[in-house]
Amino acid sequence: MEIKAAEVKELRAKTGAGMMDCKKALVESAGNFQRAVTILKELGLAAAAKRSGKAANEGRVFAKVGESRAGLLEFSSETDFVARNKEFIEAGEKLIGIAVENGSADEKIHEVVESVRSRLKENISLKRIDTIDVDQNEVAVHYIHGEGKIGVIVKIAADGGASPTSEVVQQFAFDCALHVAAYNPAYLTRDDIEASYIAEQEAIYRKQTKEMEKPEKVIEGIIKGKLNKHLAEVVFVEQGFVKEEKTKVADVAKRISKEVGGEVRVSDYRYFRVGDTE
Repeated sequence: MEIKAAEVKELRAKTGAGMMDCKKALVESAGNFQRAVTILKELGLAAAAKRSGKAANEGRVFAKVGESRAGLLEFSSETDFVARNKEFIEAGEKLIGIAVENGSADEKIHEVVESVRSRLKENISLKRIDTIDVDQNEVAVHYIHGEGKIGVIVKIAADGGASPTSEVVQQFAFDCALHVAAYNPAYLTRDDIEASYIAEQEAIYRKQTKEMEKPEKVIEGIIKGKLNKHLAEVVFVEQGFVKEEKTKVADVAKRISKEVGGEVRVSDYRYFRVGDTE
């Protein structure tokens, strides 16, 4: 069957595998995209999956942390020129302010979008908003990378004598935001992973070890090792910390907990990148 170049390019963008490997996988799967992804995973050619999709348009991400709520917002435009426009930026800042202060269902949000769309004469839209509540024992920080192409919110909980207003805790929160912007973890902890995802990964590793002439117990150990290595790549608290790559995020949190005399942990996070499909 004929495999189109656009399909190969899309598969490469999703998996990070080479062009020829992507084409072979599509041929083997008879053009079934998801099956091709699985084939590349089975061959160990696909990069760790992330919660991001294909970049499809222009725009900017806005972030704000309020007294009891924090939020991210992606404001989309047809062109990068408009995304840098002062009026577009002011509108985005106004929108995230409304969402954080009054909630994302506020009618004023629609009014602001319609107003800036009519004035700038471009197909401008509010692509997505996400807000999270911030309790008294928590601190939330935001980070915007570059010209608003990536936006992050990280929430840190401080319990048992640790204060969320502590300079050490707040610095850790900001560093965690930098970490998320750099590594875009797919999950906060292993408890957040769907059982079906774990089963899929185990099936892939089992197929990879199918031809090994080793005892079943050894094979199970290899599969477990591969799974642990993979999860360390996609689970936030198990990743190597952005400022200390050989130390897990969770271990840095434990060290800070001892320093401030209480429990400090990452309790939530959000990541937006302009153009992502999810």
